[in-house]
Amino acid sequence: MANKQRASRVFVPGGMPQLTYIERTEGEIRKKLEEVKDNLCKLITLTGQTKSGKTVLTQTVFPSIDDENIWIEGGSVNDENDLWSQILVALNAWHQSEVSSGANSTTAVSGKVNATANALVIKGSGEAGISQTDTTNTAAKESRNVSSKTAALKALQSSQVSLIIDDFHYLPRELQGNFVRAIKPLVFHGVPIILIAIPHRRYDAIKVEREITGRLENIQIPYWTLSELRQIAERGFPLLNMHLSEPVMDRLCIEALGSPHLMQEFCRALCQTHEVSETVDNEITIDHVEDGLFKRVAESTGKLIFDKLATGPRQRSDRIARKLKNGEKVDIYKVVLYALSNMEPGMDTIQYEALRASIRDIVADAPPQAHEVTRVLEKMSEIASNDEASTPVIDWEKEEQKLHITDPFFAFYLKWRQK
Repeated sequence: MANKQRASRVFVPGGMPQLTYIERTEGEIRKKLEEVKDNLCKLITLTGQTKSGKTVLTQTVFPSIDDENIWIEGGSVNDENDLWSQILVALNAWHQSEVSSGANSTTAVSGKVNATANALVIKGSGEAGISQTDTTNTAAKESRNVSSKTAALKALQSSQVSLIIDDFHYLPRELQGNFVRAIKPLVFHGVPIILIAIPHRRYDAIKVEREITGRLENIQIPYWTLSELRQIAERGFPLLNMHLSEPVMDRLCIEALGSPHLMQEFCRALCQTHEVSETVDNEITIDHVEDGLFKRVAESTGKLIFDKLATGPRQRSDRIARKLKNGEKVDIYKVVLYALSNMEPGMDTIQYEALRASIRDIVADAPPQAHEVTRVLEKMSEIASNDEASTPVIDWEKEEQKLHITDPFFAFYLKWRQK
């Protein structure tokens, strides 16, 4: 067969798919993002569930390889100084200014820097330059450093590049507030700034800084529908000369929990199961999919963080072992996780009382006290937020008594883990 394709290029879980990229309803969202470039004078928050394609879509409008766009990963920011320093590095700028005085001294300024005594110095390919010429010995020259925050803000305003912060929700609340307050003047002057976050955190920018409310616009990416997920398989498998039956196609879409990333994982795993690494000469028809495929995907995606949460924080004394109805004895962290697994919650938000009811369903003795469960949920949420993943897999809102399952891979593992 001509034009053979590699399966690894057709299905790209976690990457930028070229052959199976689905536009869906994002044409309208793309237009809204493109308007940001046209002096919109609003702070944009782009929200959607984890692995729903937020980053991929934004990359199509604001490519990270383009010098006109700065991308900062929220999970890579250690503190506020680190955030501003990363922006400076991306702009190829530094935070040092030079002040000169003297009867016969002259200052030459070129590029995008204002011709003032306290001009910001920016490096690189003619962006800006400052040269000092002293014609007498009476000239005085003084150098001083400014903060990385001040330098970064000046550099952003001078360059007018677009700033995108992916996984903005991963930044600590205090840092979110400091950032939003700092960039308000830039938003007013039309500097394009986009914050990418998960849905239930969409209004964090408003919570941390009320004054930004009138200048904030939220663009929400809806969950992928079954028909949209189906297009990934319908577009990809024919390129490999493979045919899926309707029941197999339906099942893959249902199990994907609205995540194109998971759908890509299933399709790639199905190719591996049938030992298809590139387009086959004779068409392969698949009319059945084993549960083992989903279990293998679950083990490779959600087990690590599940085990971290089950271990809980380090402590000296042993935790009380509680007996389950299946005869197993586990501590309270596993009790809570097993109760979650028993619910198979998908990507839903879980009310505290529903979780408590599930706990009662699985324990043989008296269930843990309410304050014990909430303490565990707080600790788990803390562990999840400190994990290397850019988005915590769960998020406990103490005030609302709600537990958010924010990661489809974790939700998928809760259903398919070995029980």
